[in-house]
Amino acid sequence: MATRFDPDGLQLPIKLDSTSNGEFEPVPLTQLHHQARDLALLQATQHARRLGTDRRSFMVSMCGAASTLLAFNSAYASVGKTGGFYRLPAEAALDEAAAASALAKKELIVDVQGHFVNPTGAWTKTLPEGARPLSFTQTAGCAAASLPGNLDHLQCLGPDAFIRHIFMDSDTDLAVLSFVPSRRAAEPLTIEEAAATAAIVEKMEGSHRLLLHGRVNPNQEGDLDGMDELAEVHRISAWKTYTQWGPDGKGFYLDDDVGIAMLEKARRLGVRNVAIHKGLPFGPQSYEHSTCADIGRVAKRFPDLNFLIYHSGYVIGKEEGAYDRERSDGIDQLITSVKAAGLGHGSNVYAELGSTWRFLMRNPDAAAHVLGKLMLHLGEENILWGTDSIWYGSPQDQIQAMRSFAISDQFRETYGYPELSDAVKAKIFASNALRVYGLDGEQVSRTVGADGLIRQKQNYLDNPDPQFVTYGPKTRREFLRLKAWGG
Repeated sequence: MATRFDPDGLQLPIKLDSTSNGEFEPVPLTQLHHQARDLALLQATQHARRLGTDRRSFMVSMCGAASTLLAFNSAYASVGKTGGFYRLPAEAALDEAAAASALAKKELIVDVQGHFVNPTGAWTKTLPEGARPLSFTQTAGCAAASLPGNLDHLQCLGPDAFIRHIFMDSDTDLAVLSFVPSRRAAEPLTIEEAAATAAIVEKMEGSHRLLLHGRVNPNQEGDLDGMDELAEVHRISAWKTYTQWGPDGKGFYLDDDVGIAMLEKARRLGVRNVAIHKGLPFGPQSYEHSTCADIGRVAKRFPDLNFLIYHSGYVIGKEEGAYDRERSDGIDQLITSVKAAGLGHGSNVYAELGSTWRFLMRNPDAAAHVLGKLMLHLGEENILWGTDSIWYGSPQDQIQAMRSFAISDQFRETYGYPELSDAVKAKIFASNALRVYGLDGEQVSRTVGADGLIRQKQNYLDNPDPQFVTYGPKTRREFLRLKAWGG
């Protein structure tokens, strides 16, 4: 099979690297992670030779993903990390049907957190001379990355790349386009630009493939007034807010005056989904507003609103274990806040996994604790699938890792965690989000199974060329460069 990307097959289909979404400083890989990658590459080479194929063709196959995950299992188990693991039959590394049995299920996938930027938008005019906020190379799989000029590399993060990575190179059926925190004059993506992309997808006969958030920072002048246009003109499906963000560096609580004003207006306008960035703190300034202390309070006060907790409150760099009611931040505090409000399974609080799952994929024990306690305390119907892509390239590796992930019997017996069954994963992947967004699953399945986008994808899959790359900052230097211009 002729390919244009990575002809030597050096990129693993399950991307284990230090990339962040730009909201937290990248965490370098440990020696264990490097050992896991080296083992995966070695075994891929051996398996490709045994099957009589080149390494790139093997990497693109289902066996390539299975082989990589099995190698990760071996590396993690060698140091006693067995609380979570990727459950695949051993023969999956060499047998396409065995690999597909674990990695190619046909459930709906609804990704509630997607991003891209407008590479030629007004925000680029304010960047300093010579700015190159994200550093790409030719090996990054984006031709624009190596073009001359100041900002051509941002095409890697534009709408065309988004459509390819999300809808062509992954099993995602429906996505929600979200926003980053920024002043209105410096938005890397405006609501008008997002709506234009949604319209492009519609013209491709991709009916209902993209839903839109509307960004609102109630502590920024004019944003509360702007909610009317978002709801009435752009027909958004949810609000997106960042409680740690503020134009003066100071955040807000959802039950502050500005927070309550936003929620009351959301209720009046009839858009009753509120997506809130919690966790992944931007730094020490206004840290308290990044925590979930206010979630239970407002969820109880506004029972007719849905509170979608983006990143589930997860804090990078703090070890995840069993639920600790004394912890004052992170996922544990989200659980505590909900419990203190007298809310439990089936409440109006939903934990979203964007960036959280992607980071936890490299620590299976922590992943088992996070998913286990979210199921145990919030409920399997209150977890939402999100990937925070395009920052991590195609989300297909996140999907495949989740499809095969299991919590060990030992962890389940010790901590009382429910089984992460296929039925539960189907709820996380789609059913929960469909309910939140008021969509009929059977109708969505019929539509996406016969629209123009699926026909284009079927043609593409005759000769696929997936790009196993990530685009977010990978080093502290890249992260600080991004932060310097307000990213």
